Amino acid sequence: MAKTVAVIPGDGIGPEVIDAALDVLDALDLDIDYLHASAGLACYQREGAYLPEATLTAVRAADAVLFGAITSPLDVKDYTSVILALRQELDAYANVRPARDYGQPCKAPGLDIVLVRENTEGMYNALEVEDADGVTTMRRITRRGSQRITRFALELAKKQKRSRVTCLHKANVLRKSDALFRRVFYEEAHALHVERDASLAAVGKPLRGASSQTPLPKADDMLLDNAALQLVLNPQRFDVLVTMNLYGDVLSDEIAGLVGGLGFAPSGSYGPRAALFEPVHGSAPDIAGKEVANPTGAILSAAMMLEYLGEAKEARRVEAAVRAALAEGRTSDAGGELGTSEFTALVVRAL
Repeated sequence: MAKTVAVIPGDGIGPEVIDAALDVLDALDLDIDYLHASAGLACYQREGAYLPEATLTAVRAADAVLFGAITSPLDVKDYTSVILALRQELDAYANVRPARDYGQPCKAPGLDIVLVRENTEGMYNALEVEDADGVTTMRRITRRGSQRITRFALELAKKQKRSRVTCLHKANVLRKSDALFRRVFYEEAHALHVERDASLAAVGKPLRGASSQTPLPKADDMLLDNAALQLVLNPQRFDVLVTMNLYGDVLSDEIAGLVGGLGFAPSGSYGPRAALFEPVHGSAPDIAGKEVANPTGAILSAAMMLEYLGEAKEARRVEAAVRAALAEGRTSDAGGELGTSEFTALVVRAL
């Protein structure tokens, strides 16, 4: 049965990198129907809406969304972020941002980290109240939000056979909200072990040595500022990181810097019904149309989408093709001379 993907190119270099990702997907023998939709500043200039109802209709009908980038106007006071609105529409609570060495210029050779970020509460969905002296931002962290994102990170680590999940927080200062997040993380880690042991007991397997039979990731935690330092000094100590919204947004860019920059950074935002996939970089209007944008993040986002849609084998093929292409040439942000379409052609040829 065909899967349906809503494609939203967006602004700036968004259409260029999404075209590259679609070229790669077209090189695969897949049964995917595309719903092409619009959003962003250029859409507003054409249609009078940043996120038209027709686009929301396409998103609601899709199994997944492939998204480019948006130019957010800074001088529009009542502007509502398109990407935040889409995440809310999908209840895409889990933002996953992997950082991996594919052979690009990498400050930490062999690095393979996944950052899991809560996506629907915290600072980016906080009420702001302005008065004569300033602005008060009311951040909210809930038990439900903390439970589902920490469980998602633990389950992801288990599925990918990763060894450790580290919870990042500032519970030493934010002694109620961040402390809640940390406490729930350990509760979910404990619950995962209890469920594993109950499952083993149900099928008659001995619990002695169960951890070696069905390994589960270890759970630990670290203060956010120390984690930022350790990512610079010794990033290989980390495996899966889980944290709150604003913290994760900042640290994911630091992690991307370790593996060559935002041009190599894919992401997926997962909800109970559908998921949204996008390169982490912005719309970069200063280089739009110049054929210099790095499409790797968009192509790897498409690979994440394939795995979500049940095409894990094809996702691995795309990742291998990216690695092969990077061995032949790179775009200018990675010290190479290839244009967007030239690098994309290398990936397609590698497939």
